[in-house]
Amino acid sequence: GLSYTWIFNNNTLYVQEDSRRFVSQETGNLYIAKVEPVDVGNYTCVVTNSEAQQSVWGPPTPLTLRSDGVMGEYEPKIEVRFPETTYAAKGSSVRLECFALGK
Repeated sequence: GLSYTWIFNNNTLYVQEDSRRFVSQETGNLYIAKVEPVDVGNYTCVVTNSEAQQSVWGPPTPLTLRSDGVMGEYEPKIEVRFPETTYAAKGSSVRLECFALGK
């Protein structure tokens, strides 16, 4: 019963998923493709346990843009972390996550 949400710059507005952003409900990770100047700020993860009806806020994580034009050290790759076996009842929905990472 855990769910993950990200808060941007301590605003009450949650980071909305769009064509550039995705919040993994498996890991809680926030993925941003092609970071833009509007993305600069502080991001805070909120984990909610629906059964206990409690939420816990993590510390803010700052995102800044590099001014030297260096893209980073990550080569393009496909990140796949599927469980060995996924069980599902007939007629139910299953969500598998696969992310392409890189420059």
